[in-house]
Amino acid sequence: MSIITRFKDIMSSNIHALLDKAENPEKMIDQYLRNLNRDLGKVKSETASVMAEEQRAKRGLNECQDNIEKMERYAIKALEAGNEGDARKFLEKKAALAINLTELEASYQLASTNSLQMKQMHDKLVADIGELDSRRNTLKAKWSVAKTQERMNKLGASGANSGQSISAFERMEDKVNRALDEANAMAELNAGPKDEIAELTTKYDEPSGNDVDRELAALKERMKK
Repeated sequence: MSIITRFKDIMSSNIHALLDKAENPEKMIDQYLRNLNRDLGKVKSETASVMAEEQRAKRGLNECQDNIEKMERYAIKALEAGNEGDARKFLEKKAALAINLTELEASYQLASTNSLQMKQMHDKLVADIGELDSRRNTLKAKWSVAKTQERMNKLGASGANSGQSISAFERMEDKVNRALDEANAMAELNAGPKDEIAELTTKYDEPSGNDVDRELAALKERMKK
């Protein structure tokens, strides 16, 4: 039964530990599911064959037991009919069948053990596939959250760089303002001292007025006269 040896490693494998070591758990679990589904197909086929072999062994054993009982019944009937020779022949056949029965029992026991092992393998594979399929959905959700967090971290780093750029811009703005203030101060110095007396006299000078206003006022005065 090479198929039993083939799947003993599956029965004892620690899939969880292998997944923990995987660089990309999402891809690894998909690969494990593909492998397990492929193995499950082989196990199903082999399990059906082993179970059929068990049934054949069981039928052979039952038939042998039935024949033994039948030979005994015929031996009794032969003795009741007074045919001891026929009874002896039936008993001899019964003895031969009894020897065969021992071999058939051993064959059936082996077939039954093989069938039980294959069923265990099949059930374990089905359970592993179900568990991994459930874990895959959870893992993909976690993987998506991790990728989103990674993108947010990158955006946060970009925001920090933007803050540095804004700070640099503000420093340049301060530098420009200082340069403008210095330029205005230099222009004021270059303009020379102010004539305070000239400015003061303009304060007390009578306004020249508007020639048109004065002419209009004169016309009104003449009209009154």
